[in-house]
Amino acid sequence: MKNRQMQPGKPTNLNSFSRSKIELFMECPHCFYLDQKMKIKRPPSFPYSLNNGVDSLIKKEMDMYRVKQQPHPIQASLGLVPCNHHKIDDWREPLRKGVEYFHKGHNCIYRGGIDDLWVGKKSSLHYVVDYKCTAKKEKVVALPDWADSYRRQVEFYQWLLRKNGLKVSNTAYFLYCTGNLQAPDFSGSLSFHMELIPYKGDDSWVEEVLNKMQACLCKTKPPAPKAKCKWCSYRAA
Repeated sequence: MKNRQMQPGKPTNLNSFSRSKIELFMECPHCFYLDQKMKIKRPPSFPYSLNNGVDSLIKKEMDMYRVKQQPHPIQASLGLVPCNHHKIDDWREPLRKGVEYFHKGHNCIYRGGIDDLWVGKKSSLHYVVDYKCTAKKEKVVALPDWADSYRRQVEFYQWLLRKNGLKVSNTAYFLYCTGNLQAPDFSGSLSFHMELIPYKGDDSWVEEVLNKMQACLCKTKPPAPKAKCKWCSYRAA
């Protein structure tokens, strides 16, 4: 939670919640309360430098097609092109801005940085796209069963973009890049298999969770530690 300065004519000094903070609340309201109200943070995770590098290269590649408004080979059969919205650079920069929505009822801003946004070549329907990178013996061709946070991630982005007035498809896409660990040697390069995985999202949970999150912040003491939270268990020990 932090303060942000808005454009003239809009409220100032508003609390701002990123997608990761909403995910933190869903994981453990106790940890969320400590993070936001008491400034007791979980230890930071290690940066995924290689994953971020692959993301950056994919974005550069997509941008070449974005400028020409032509489909990238992986999306050609879908009749889609990379969206060239005038805010696309802001929307893809979560640390600088991201997609923002001012919620009047909560008097705060919710935001998140998308990886990409595609649009129908002959329609105004937009599709949220998220890049994922990993390295396994077997290429990833379907969204893993454990990836509920990935699903919530794109659903929250769908909600945000709809609040920004865009016509957004329920279908999102995960562009999964799997590094080939079966190659005979490294030779200074790592090849990737790129798989486009569709996912039908449902953002109906978002408002309810945000309401609960705001109610949590109004409490005078933190919720009870969560039994299955490893960080709560660590603090107790």
